[in-house]
Amino acid sequence: MIHYILQVVAFQLVFLLVFDLFLKKETFHTLNRWYLLATPIASFVLPLINIPTIRENIPTAYIVELPAVIIGNAAETNEAASSFTLGFMDLFLFWKIGVAIAACFFVFKLFKIFKLRLSGNITKMNGFQLVEIPNTTTAFSFLSTIYLGSKISEAQKESILLHEIEHVKGKHSLDLLYFEIIKIIFWFNPLSYTYQSRMRTLQEFIADEKVIAIQPKSQYYQSLLSQVFGTSTISFINTFFNHSLIKKRIIMLQKSKSNRIVQLKYLVLIPLVFGMLVYTSCTDESSGEAYNTANFGSESNSEIIQNIDRLTESIAKNGGLTPEEERALEAFKVLTSPQGVDHPDFDSDNEFLEIPFGVIEKVPTYPGCSGTNEELKSCMEKSMMSFVGKNFNVDVAPKGLSGLQRIYVQFKIDAQGKVTNIKARAPHLSLKEEAIRVISSLPDMQAGEQSGKKVSVLYSLPIKFEIKE
Repeated sequence: MIHYILQVVAFQLVFLLVFDLFLKKETFHTLNRWYLLATPIASFVLPLINIPTIRENIPTAYIVELPAVIIGNAAETNEAASSFTLGFMDLFLFWKIGVAIAACFFVFKLFKIFKLRLSGNITKMNGFQLVEIPNTTTAFSFLSTIYLGSKISEAQKESILLHEIEHVKGKHSLDLLYFEIIKIIFWFNPLSYTYQSRMRTLQEFIADEKVIAIQPKSQYYQSLLSQVFGTSTISFINTFFNHSLIKKRIIMLQKSKSNRIVQLKYLVLIPLVFGMLVYTSCTDESSGEAYNTANFGSESNSEIIQNIDRLTESIAKNGGLTPEEERALEAFKVLTSPQGVDHPDFDSDNEFLEIPFGVIEKVPTYPGCSGTNEELKSCMEKSMMSFVGKNFNVDVAPKGLSGLQRIYVQFKIDAQGKVTNIKARAPHLSLKEEAIRVISSLPDMQAGEQSGKKVSVLYSLPIKFEIKE
């Protein structure tokens, strides 16, 4: 969920940057309005889209990646492992409290508008209602109602009324309410507020453009500059006068119509959205294990053929296979045969066979663990994290290393339940050797089973710790 939220925020930021850099100074106000309405929805939907064909050329290793071991104080490591669920629930509760507070603010704003309505004189006009509020210079519209203060001069009322009528006709309040809902749900995301601010400014440009088609520009400029109207700060109403927007509105009114060819700027969305789809299709929110499991058995024929082609090319380049490679290839043929583990050569090739974790019937069992496959898996992860956290000696790190250190270990739990084929990658040889030493000391386990036969399973384990300067 946190990964999804981060993607939503990142995509919204990119969409807003495109708007600010390429679009907001153009006079295509209607297109810009649809852009601001559509891109928040796109940012919510795109992270959920996963296109398998985009991932076809990505090599898939069917290796189970265990959760990263964060090495520090052993007690802190165990506490972090056991309190993850509690931490998530705390975050969910915190989000709900934020939603409740944001909703209360929204209701309070509605109440202020309702109170103004009750204090004014209501007149029904063609398609809207006019509420005259005594002893104020307030001027704004909300939904189909226009609110005008009684202290506004008759000369000013004409321009204001024309402007607010355009807001009512364009149903601009619905746009702002749309962003108000987004703000309530994503109250912690500052970009939700930025979106609403951009929309409010754009709506002023739209209404101004409509008015100057009816009223001379000079007269309208005078209306804008002659008086500052006081109004409550409510984010989803359309105020006639907003002091921070007055300069922008006059500049936009003076601009020439943008050339239609400039609309080609919107084509920047094509590579932008495609790039987002590539990202969402090639990454996975869940652990590496879920990534591998999800892809097992769903490879397209084209991808398998491509992998075979690459293998053939590699064999031809090397001039043949080594004895170890020949045995591994024979083992692969046995595993992918219709008989599977019932193949006559399964036992003789078992040393080189590794069943993908996503389809194994019974996962390897860490000493002391019991229960269902999911319970065994969870118990194994916690036990390994605890074991490595307690036994890894961070003091072997040489002088000169500082900051976050990442070590990646790959190993196999073979058909006898022993940890074998340990490989490691680390920023220094001493850390690599220490990682191999710790994994080598893991206890023997009960091997995984497929169709009642013992099989091997590959794992990878990230280890992280920080060296302070």
